[in-house]
Amino acid sequence: MTARQPLFVGGSWVEPDGGHYEVTDPASEETVGWAPEASRDQVVAACAAAREAFGPWSRTAPEERAAVLGRAAGIIAARREEYASLAQAETGATFGTARAMQVGVAAARFRRYAHVEPAEWAITPQINEAGPMGKAGVMGALAVRQPVGVVTCVTSYNNPWANPAGKVAPALAMGNTVVVKPAPQDPLSVYRMAQALEEAGVPPGVVNVVSGRSTGVGEAAVASPDVDMVSFTGSTAVGRRIAEVCGRDMKRQLMELGGKGAAVVFDDADLRSAVAGIGTTFSFYSGQICTAPTRVLAQRGIHDRLVEQLAAYADRVQVGDPREPDTVVGPVISAAHRDRVESYVELGRKEGAVVVAGGERPDLPRGFYVAPTLLADCTHDMRVVREEIFGPVVAVVPFDDEEEGIALANDTDYGLIDYVWSGDVARAFRVARRLRAGGVGVNTVGRNMEAPFGGFKKSGVGRDVGSYALHAYSEVQAIVWPG
Repeated sequence: MTARQPLFVGGSWVEPDGGHYEVTDPASEETVGWAPEASRDQVVAACAAAREAFGPWSRTAPEERAAVLGRAAGIIAARREEYASLAQAETGATFGTARAMQVGVAAARFRRYAHVEPAEWAITPQINEAGPMGKAGVMGALAVRQPVGVVTCVTSYNNPWANPAGKVAPALAMGNTVVVKPAPQDPLSVYRMAQALEEAGVPPGVVNVVSGRSTGVGEAAVASPDVDMVSFTGSTAVGRRIAEVCGRDMKRQLMELGGKGAAVVFDDADLRSAVAGIGTTFSFYSGQICTAPTRVLAQRGIHDRLVEQLAAYADRVQVGDPREPDTVVGPVISAAHRDRVESYVELGRKEGAVVVAGGERPDLPRGFYVAPTLLADCTHDMRVVREEIFGPVVAVVPFDDEEEGIALANDTDYGLIDYVWSGDVARAFRVARRLRAGGVGVNTVGRNMEAPFGGFKKSGVGRDVGSYALHAYSEVQAIVWPG
């Protein structure tokens, strides 16, 4: 019989009050395991445990906290194959993606924050003409990063390893304690992460994991008076509701929300590079990623060739069982999400877009598959162009000149990651600086994992990754003295 997962609260593995629910493999539609359904009282208990553990953990030497993270990284890396198999079963990712981009990135993130960075830095002395007592003098100052406190980490379903690790590792490194509320579709991997941290020596209560399909689980983890900060990855709609709750108690927020990334492709672009980059929308997590270049803005001189080559790319990639070595595109996370993505494709047809690739459900006996789909002849007012679909669907809109391309790229509620392809590097950087997005890829979809990550507009609040995450999970305190 498939194992039934307990909760992790206060350093103990606890049976859930709400019983268990089935976690389904989106490729086979078979049962992966049984996840625990926490009660509100158990979530409250997890937050209280994190509060109790905060004092001792925050006073632990940074080198000791770093050592725990380093040991956790080693455990995760040593079990990469086992953990990747579970991640693949929960998410439908190909094994290469599960191994490298999910478990591998998680191990790398724990390893990265196992390196202690200075938590304080001197500020240039200031000559004051007169202080509170009427005397002139030189004032020295020191800026000190202090932990925020208890952090609730609400994580996304598209990457149950890298996303939680990107929150938990820097939060713990800074001396915070955490309550992790994983996505209900694939929580089992997050419990394996908690197990690795427990084995690495994290003290009781420092890490807690509570899951459930009920919205009450997440609501309790956000609203608890023991929680000082919420770090959330997910949709803008849910992020807005979380922000409203946080705002009532002035809780710190870090929000990575939706995206509708523009890929601005100029006439002089390297078509092969542009097609390969945009094609990651089809192949990487089956388009279930907020950074995907799903909104292609093609200058008219290159438009027809780009559409032709993107259609060929979409038709060429292998869709099917992610356990098969030739598979490039696996399933989306659930039947409900497949229906949502398909409804957008049908909406695009009704809006006047032309389906030049995909558009039909793949002929597979089981699994929640969506064919890589390319929509052409789109206009920028179409919902398929303006709204986040979160699936392997790309819409192409033509533009005439640089100014129009920039205007169209910025005409969106979102602003997470945009992209520019041009053979004129000076122009590419000029355009990049005018795009209202938290990040811009120039002739690439790759990321520097030390660069700040976050969004403009409705794509989020705050920045994380690299040293920026240490700032995100800390308060800055100024200590001032007479020189």
